[in-house]
Amino acid sequence: MPVASPYSVLTPEALLDAIESCGVRCDGRLQGLNSYENRVYQVWLEDGSSVVAKFYRPQRWSAAAIQEEHDFALELAAREIPVVAPLVFDGRTRHEHGGFQFAIYPRRGGRTPELEDADTLQWLGRFIARIHAVGVLQPFVHRPSLDIESFGHEPAQFVLDSGLVPDDLYDAYASVVEDVLERVERRWSAAGAVRSLRLHGDCHAGNILWTDAGPHFVDLDDARMGPAAQDLWMCLSGNREAQQQQLAALLEGYSEFFEFDPAELMLIEALRTLRIVQYAGWLARRWDDPAFPVNFPFFNTQRYWQDHVLALREQAAALDEPPLQWIG
Repeated sequence: MPVASPYSVLTPEALLDAIESCGVRCDGRLQGLNSYENRVYQVWLEDGSSVVAKFYRPQRWSAAAIQEEHDFALELAAREIPVVAPLVFDGRTRHEHGGFQFAIYPRRGGRTPELEDADTLQWLGRFIARIHAVGVLQPFVHRPSLDIESFGHEPAQFVLDSGLVPDDLYDAYASVVEDVLERVERRWSAAGAVRSLRLHGDCHAGNILWTDAGPHFVDLDDARMGPAAQDLWMCLSGNREAQQQQLAALLEGYSEFFEFDPAELMLIEALRTLRIVQYAGWLARRWDDPAFPVNFPFFNTQRYWQDHVLALREQAAALDEPPLQWIG
C-alpha cells in the first residue's frame, strides 16, 4: 500500500544530503516549488548557481519507468527540441538516497505562454510535432498507456468507494460518470485505430515556459503512450468558435513537422472528460497525504462535488456535439 505521508522523512537535511551525494556542493538555501505529486525544490549551490531537484513519490513509478522518462527527455534534447532534461552525474540521471528516487535538473525560467495568440500556438504546434516525431520512433516499455480504464473507470470507482462524495450527491455522481464514460467509449470507437506514441502526457500551459527565444517544455513525469491529441487539446479553451481558431493555428504549425490524423478530432472532448474524471480520482487517492487538504481545501466540500457533477453533465452535452473541424 502507498504510504499516506511519504515525504515526512524528507527533511531539509535529508534533501541536501541527497543532492550532495551526486558530488555537488549546496550552500544550504532551498525553496519548494509548486508540485504535489512529487516534491520539487530549487536548490542553490556554493558557486551561486541553482538547480532543480525532483524527488519522486515513493511507490508511484518503478526505477525502469523513471529511467524511460529521463531517456525520452535526453533523446528529445539531443535533437535540439527544447525539453528540460535531467543532468547526468557519474553517467546516471536517476539517483537514490534515503529511500527516495530523485533527479537534478538545470533551472530554466520563463513565463506562461499566451495561448490566445495564433503565432504562439503555431510555434507550440511545431515543437509538439517534433516531440511526436521522436515519440513515434519506439514505444515505452515500462510506462503505461492512456486509456479509458486507467483514466476513467478506475478513478471513478475509487471516488465512489472513497466515502468522500456527499450522500445526497452520490447517486447523481455515479449516474453521470457512468453516462459520460459510455459516451467517451463511443467517441473512442468512432475515432478508430488511432496511432499510439510516446507523449509528453501533461502538456498544459503550466508545463510550457516561454522566453523571448520561444518555448521550452518541462515535467515529463506523466509521459506515456497515447494519441497525439492528448498533447494538443490542453492548448484549447473558450467557446467552440475560439477553440476552432486555436486548433487551426496549432495544427498549422504541427503539420509542418508531423502528420496529424483528423480522426483524432473525435478524441478531444473524450480526453477532456477523462482528465476531469481522473483529476477527481487523483485528489481522492491522495487525500490522506497531509499536503493535499492544505493545498486543495475546496475538494472535500459540498460545493466541489456539486460543481464536479455539473462539469460532467456539461461534458456529456459536449460529447454529443460534432467534433471540431480542421482542413489540413
